[in-house]
Amino acid sequence: MELGMIGLGRMGANMTERLVLGGHKVITYDRSAEAIQRVVDKGAVGAASLADLVRKLSLPRAIWLMVPSGDPVDQTMDQLLPSLAKGDILIDGGNSNYKDSIRRAEKMKTHGMHFIDAGTSGGIWGLQNGYCMMVGGEKAVVSRLEPIFLTLAPKDGYLHAGPNGAGHFVKMIHNGIEYGMMQAYGEGFELLKASPFDLDLAKISHLWNQGSVVRSWLLELCESAFEKDPKLDAIKGYVEDSGEGRWTVIEAIERGVSATVLAHSLFARYASRQQDAFSNKVIAALRNEFGGHAVKKS
Repeated sequence: MELGMIGLGRMGANMTERLVLGGHKVITYDRSAEAIQRVVDKGAVGAASLADLVRKLSLPRAIWLMVPSGDPVDQTMDQLLPSLAKGDILIDGGNSNYKDSIRRAEKMKTHGMHFIDAGTSGGIWGLQNGYCMMVGGEKAVVSRLEPIFLTLAPKDGYLHAGPNGAGHFVKMIHNGIEYGMMQAYGEGFELLKASPFDLDLAKISHLWNQGSVVRSWLLELCESAFEKDPKLDAIKGYVEDSGEGRWTVIEAIERGVSATVLAHSLFARYASRQQDAFSNKVIAALRNEFGGHAVKKS
């Protein structure tokens, strides 16, 4: 298939490369000429501007936005719309609020165009392992784009979750759960560090992945982080949040659903900005390991 890709950061560049390796033609644009050149070197086609990207795509066009949530998505859409035609499709693969995705879908519909919200998980490891794809949109449009989703995802790693907004809703809850899991690991490893024993946290991480009920990919990443820095001395226990955890807790409040662990993990991130607990170092290290998120150095 042919696809336009706008935004060539950590995720967008690797997704582009995976698509090219899968035999797709990808026309790319980023504000950074260096970022474009890096994917061109991998076999993608570069565009000089958004308008140039649109011109290089065949009708009906499919364009994937991999830009930060919020205003950047709306601004990019507004810049693209005058150049697009009926039947064209925009896919938002970022971490947008599902309510924004419903609104954007309605806006595209008034122009005779389509919108897909594609919740994407996999971080910087997605190029190698594939991306978990949670997709919302019209069934016929999603089916038309299925070769793209199947290439990006590992086996059984793609789901048409429902109508517009469903993909980003599922991704929002996914990230809320992620907050809670990382908080549990962080607090557990802080207890291990505070024990009267000289414990090897990397070896314990490895051990727990051998048949234990708490085994997970996050524990593999814990092992990797502790091997690099056994006491995480180089990392400041300052944990950012990118929005989805907040939205998940707000959704729980609006729907009257008890989500105490998810709420605590969100508030613990706020508290991390006032202290330097080891549990927060673990969470900061995990975010760096799976997503390449920046860490503050001690």
